[in-house]
Amino acid sequence: MQKSKTAPVNNLRPGGRRLGLWATLVKYRAIYILLLPGLIWYLMFAVAPLFGLQLAFKTYRANLGIWGSPWAGTRNFDRMFKNPEFANAIRQTLLINVLRLLVTFPFPVIMAVFFNEMRFKRAKNPLQVTFTLPHFLSWVVVASIFNNLLSSDGFVNNLIVALGGARVKIVGNSSVFLPLLYFTDIWRSAGWSMIVYLAAITDIDMEQYEAAEIDGASRWQMITHVTLPSISNTIVIMFILAAGNIMTAGFNQVFNFSNAAVRKTAETLDMYIYRITFQAAPDFGFSMAITVFRSVINMLLLLITDRGAKLLGGSGLFSINPN
Repeated sequence: MQKSKTAPVNNLRPGGRRLGLWATLVKYRAIYILLLPGLIWYLMFAVAPLFGLQLAFKTYRANLGIWGSPWAGTRNFDRMFKNPEFANAIRQTLLINVLRLLVTFPFPVIMAVFFNEMRFKRAKNPLQVTFTLPHFLSWVVVASIFNNLLSSDGFVNNLIVALGGARVKIVGNSSVFLPLLYFTDIWRSAGWSMIVYLAAITDIDMEQYEAAEIDGASRWQMITHVTLPSISNTIVIMFILAAGNIMTAGFNQVFNFSNAAVRKTAETLDMYIYRITFQAAPDFGFSMAITVFRSVINMLLLLITDRGAKLLGGSGLFSINPN
């Protein structure tokens, strides 16, 4: 006796003809109504602002608006590449964010493996909440906490003096600025990013661990030969996304931790755009040209990293599974 098969859901009429667009919308109206708020948001805040990119090729006049302002060709880009402050901003952005990627990226992976290997289950949930909670604090709050702790009369310096040492200049010290950025980034974000890797670990087939245990593998060997290879695709995708954000990462953090004493060290591309737009005579065409350049570089880095991942045997970000 053959089992009855359920007919797949499709958009064909009983006679075999395909439904028209309007008939399809009516048939699946509940799904499209659910999609509508997200679609409206995407059109308003992701598609509509793209028309403002034309400012990069115009000399903006407030009385004429974006559409009426005269065209300037590539004049804004020529001025951008000849500006030494722009070159310094590019250099500082790459220095801060490439090091940020190398220093901070492994921590969520290490934490996820640590939680997966933890034997004392009762401590697992409280610790996970503790590490995740800082993510919900804004960078304004985080910067205020650390600036108060590390100021000349803050807790850290008071402790040093109590132990017989001399006060140390931490806030406003250029040599301490980058380590402070990376430490606070790990403190605030690693616990939240860890959730992605924990979810990937929970999807690993337990039979792999059982087979490794039967073969006499140690816990370290299970980590290196089962856990990490099984979540390698997730690690690669997260790395590609992080690499594609190198030119824009960390503006809120740098903005809230920077001050006049560390301005040269903290002059990333986003900080430079903010300064020439809001702290000087505004030139929206010039600042938009820098923004377009920044976005193009981010896209190229994303594609290059994705291609590199595929060449190394990974699935990449844009892989399509035919199954």
